[in-house]
Amino acid sequence: MTVNAEPNAGRNAGVRAAVVGRLGFEPDAFQTRAFDALDAGHSVLVSAPTGSGKTAVADYAIARALAAGRKAFYTTPLKALSNQKFAELAAAYGHDQIGLLTGDVSHRPDAPVVVMTTEVVRNMLFARSPQLVGLGLLVLDEVHYLQDPYRGSVWEEAIIVAPDDVVLVCLSATVSNAAQLGAWVTSVHGPTDVITEGHRPVKLHNHVAVAEKGSRQVELLPLLSHGRLHPQAAALDQRITRLARRPGGLRHSRLATPRRTEIIDALAQRDMLPAIVFIFSRAACDDAVRHCLDDGLRLTSPSERDEIRAICEQRTDGLPEDELRVLGYGPWINGLEAGVASHHAGLIPAFREAVEECFTAGLLRVVFATETLSLGINMPARSVVIERLTKMRQHGRSGLTTGEYAQLTGRAGRRGLDSVGHAVVAWTPQLSLPELATLATSPPAALTSSFRATYNLAVNLVRRYAADQAYDILDRSFAQFLSTDHHSALSRRMDRALRLLERRGHVDLDAWKLTARGELVARIYHESDLLVAEALADGLFDGLDPAGLAAVVSACTYEVRAGRWSPEPRPPKDVAPRLHALVARAEDLRDDEEEAHLARTRTPDLGFAEVAWRWARGERLARVLERAELAPGDFVRNAKQLVDLLRQLATVAPDPTTAATAHRAATALQRGVVASSVGPPIADPETDETDPQGPSEGPEAAPGEAPGSPAGA
Repeated sequence: MTVNAEPNAGRNAGVRAAVVGRLGFEPDAFQTRAFDALDAGHSVLVSAPTGSGKTAVADYAIARALAAGRKAFYTTPLKALSNQKFAELAAAYGHDQIGLLTGDVSHRPDAPVVVMTTEVVRNMLFARSPQLVGLGLLVLDEVHYLQDPYRGSVWEEAIIVAPDDVVLVCLSATVSNAAQLGAWVTSVHGPTDVITEGHRPVKLHNHVAVAEKGSRQVELLPLLSHGRLHPQAAALDQRITRLARRPGGLRHSRLATPRRTEIIDALAQRDMLPAIVFIFSRAACDDAVRHCLDDGLRLTSPSERDEIRAICEQRTDGLPEDELRVLGYGPWINGLEAGVASHHAGLIPAFREAVEECFTAGLLRVVFATETLSLGINMPARSVVIERLTKMRQHGRSGLTTGEYAQLTGRAGRRGLDSVGHAVVAWTPQLSLPELATLATSPPAALTSSFRATYNLAVNLVRRYAADQAYDILDRSFAQFLSTDHHSALSRRMDRALRLLERRGHVDLDAWKLTARGELVARIYHESDLLVAEALADGLFDGLDPAGLAAVVSACTYEVRAGRWSPEPRPPKDVAPRLHALVARAEDLRDDEEEAHLARTRTPDLGFAEVAWRWARGERLARVLERAELAPGDFVRNAKQLVDLLRQLATVAPDPTTAATAHRAATALQRGVVASSVGPPIADPETDETDPQGPSEGPEAAPGEAPGSPAGA
């Protein structure tokens, strides 16, 4: 339905003037169109390139909501993004106006504006949380995540069940079917204006970096001219083709792949720093920093080094000296003080956040990063370098998509600072320049749906809606909007899931209601929700001490990175029988799922059990990481995911003793390096609290990584 347009034109004008004043530049035409649509009481879908200023639309919508006395929720797909957005909004509106809700932090949940991950708002909507009272605005940042195969359903569910009188602001990367997506939002929620912008605010120049053997001079060749392969690039491609036909191929040519330090020197000589160098390997990012230091690269002044050290010390304040040594603080800060750093999911959040702050402040010249940095984090550069156009995925190596290339190069060019941004691809003998030109100029792909009927969705539909209404929600999905064939598949999947849930004692379909066991499934937000609920209902988590419970529950949250070797699990002897019982229960469930032609629940992974047990018992970080064989960032992320699930158990466990033990286990894990990574610095610590009963978001992968997908790092 249409939300009543704000009748007070003067108030709208004042709000708009304040927001435009914060922008620092005159709004673009697409931003103005979006402002006008909001003033008309419509929801909006804004599809525009990275760095174009989509969030200004959200800022205006928030300001309008506050002026009208309504609450606003701002959702993001990643905790890191939530933390960054919290800091930005707190700076704009004041810390007392902004709350933060993630799986780790519940800070001012009743504030007028609350930042949260998308899973949190989805869970609130299904739980009909009292915090929804007075809600007037829901911002869905990075809404193109709805095509994510692991988490995409969350965005569709939130849009479908959002109250009709709530204005939606959906912010998306450039997609080819934005009009189709907007038409779907209109069909399920009400009038939604589609605002598209195809032009970047800062022009992008594409280059190919080629080195010459012997001299090692690096040339940056232009890739494109008027949307086609540039004559210089075409000449190079023809030269390569001729050389490849000769005996010995390219071995006798004078062409060479430039080294990382050579590319940095070439960029520095052309005044093209700061730069982000994308390398699809965590280890290679760290090696690149070491090579820069070994080569004597120093890109900062003494005063800049002082600022960098102050930021790093502030971000790591509270970490014990012994933990800092284990984390490699000395070599890490040496790199930053030289103006170079790595950024990937293997680093603890405090290290990543320090890199982001230093880079944004103009103190760093080069960051070697995995693709995680391209996914939403606001960290633009003058230049972006891509080392290779292939990356490892769950099922092997494949080339970058047009969307991925656009996402990576979208970081090039800082509005208000650069007249031109630069995208540089390192030449290799395998690189096809015509294919690169096609990749750089192809239109974005169409957005698709990943909607699926999970167990949690199924039981919440039974819990909250009549049978016909439940199936109507399936009919309203974007998947159904795109294809009527998908409707039949969704309905069949829902039917199969409900029948399995009934066989296992969670649903009474004749009465269309949940059993006590089903109520547990409805309140557990996790990829293994049914397994966790059954283990909890049947006492598999009862009678354990906090460390033992952490060890057993970790089997549901931990999953070794795809393609990585994992040592043989060594679970503590006291809890090994429980872990084996959990695995047996999972196999029983998986057998039923296979018989029902349903996607099978992931087998529990015992690889984190000993680590969780030792950390919960208070052992030192050095000892725990030695046993874990995990990167520090992976350890922290897995510990936080475990804390999240334990807090859910503390809320829903039928046995009060188990609930208390789960709370104690979560508290025991939340210490040291794990406790230092729970969110952004909060201005008023007296009002900050961690709420074990706050709305949970379920599992989240490493930044930019989907659960169960390759870590991309």
